[in-house]
Amino acid sequence: MKKNFKNSFLLFIVMAFALLLVACSGGDDSTEDSSSNNDSSADSSNNTDGAGGDLVLATLSDAANLDPHMSTDVPSASVLSNITEGLVKKNKDGEIVPSLAKSWASIDDLTWEFELEEGVHFHDGEQFNATAVKKSFERILDPEVAAPRAFLFEAIKKVEVVSDYTLRIHTHYPFAPLLNHLNHPVGVILSPAQIDADYENMKAGNIAGAIMNANGPVGTGFMKFDSWTPGTEIKLVNNQDYWNQKAYIDSVTFKVIPESATRAAELETGYAQIIEPVQPNEVEMIDATSSSVSITPGSSLSYIGFNINKKPFDDVRVRQAISMIVDQQLIIDGIYEGIGEPARGPLAPTVFGYDGTLTPITKDIEKAKALLAEAGYAEGFETSIWTNDNPQRQNIAIMLQEDLKQLNITANIEVLEWGAYLDKTDAGEHEMYILGLSNPVGDADYFLTQLYHSKNHGGSGNTTFYSNKELDAILDEAREEIDTTKRLALYKQAQEILIEEAPMIYVHHQAYITGLSEKIEGHWINDSGHHKLQEVKFVK
Repeated sequence: MKKNFKNSFLLFIVMAFALLLVACSGGDDSTEDSSSNNDSSADSSNNTDGAGGDLVLATLSDAANLDPHMSTDVPSASVLSNITEGLVKKNKDGEIVPSLAKSWASIDDLTWEFELEEGVHFHDGEQFNATAVKKSFERILDPEVAAPRAFLFEAIKKVEVVSDYTLRIHTHYPFAPLLNHLNHPVGVILSPAQIDADYENMKAGNIAGAIMNANGPVGTGFMKFDSWTPGTEIKLVNNQDYWNQKAYIDSVTFKVIPESATRAAELETGYAQIIEPVQPNEVEMIDATSSSVSITPGSSLSYIGFNINKKPFDDVRVRQAISMIVDQQLIIDGIYEGIGEPARGPLAPTVFGYDGTLTPITKDIEKAKALLAEAGYAEGFETSIWTNDNPQRQNIAIMLQEDLKQLNITANIEVLEWGAYLDKTDAGEHEMYILGLSNPVGDADYFLTQLYHSKNHGGSGNTTFYSNKELDAILDEAREEIDTTKRLALYKQAQEILIEEAPMIYVHHQAYITGLSEKIEGHWINDSGHHKLQEVKFVK
């Protein structure tokens, strides 16, 4: 998007200040790295066919885990989706299309058969085949590995190798969203040799995925892992032996730059060609330069969660009361510059199971005070709000902190580093917290089961530690139901319970705001916030 917007002086001041921060804090090494990236980008832009060049993607947060089967966060998935592949994938239109599986068919209600691509090799030279697929899914489902997202594939009873390039997936029960789940970043196929090495490493007392975090995952993707300097950058290089359409770029560096103004300066000066996220209040400034901003509607949910294992949040009246003081539209307009959509409940409109007739909890200060008094907290209480180094989440925390004063609640704000934030919320150390979840699957089963089923407390996704046997039963029934109409009715029922029980405040469905240099084309980001770089090329 481009706008006729004159704010060049303000932009100059922001950029100059940001560059001053870089010069003061980066040191000689970071300055040299940036210069090198800029030079290579300039060279690549002279290529007539766009091939080659070193792409720099400046991002807010580093990956938390480079083992795809153990990863749970968007920054990690955004990197990994360029290294690894699954049996299926989603195209730009959100349709399930072939990837490592070239075709598939439902044999019966409990059996799917997949025909695999031939002539594909992993980055270490290992051959891709049905046995490799079987080994990857067995690893995901292995209790000793304890993959946090194993529930995605718990419907799988057995992966049967029919021949080198034909396999069957047998399920315990009819499972309608199987293909959607296979698209999830967790369901990728890794080198059998690396999986074997990882098991040997586990026998020596190391945790699952230690090898992949040290040496990078070995997949079949168009980019290969090169290096990772935690907290600084991850570099991928072109897989010249890729089995399908090769990437144009020689390499991509995911460069961690927490300061938003510094990311914007990197884009404007050419040190980075993609920045993410762009802050909503920076959109017009960036659009006024030679760069542009892309806004992609997301399928994610941003939320304010309560740890129900800790008082007073075990009382539904307290949760409802706090939900009634939050003004979603004020958050969207004041913090996100009007970008995004208020959430009725947990599901975004693009997700199967969404129901636009649901009645959300709305702002009502007097009713909130009455509920809190009824729960025995008329005088309020003291609590904490956790967030990570995301500026919007920090601003939401400040706004919430002020709103809570209306209920005599004193809230202290804690800002944690991304990896530590995930670890501590998984462990249940928090009280209130601000987070979000993307939905690469596009189906209610993944989202609702992960966030609210009692079997997924902690690292598997349910960090509110909410438990409800009635909801569990509804979700279990819905995932086994083939009839679409019946599934939708069950998910409506589940969402009505979740709105009433208020384990979290459903804030909004965000849009992904990305800054793009005029020197590149072909970039897109999916509705889960994963950067797709296969078609990116430098232009004159």
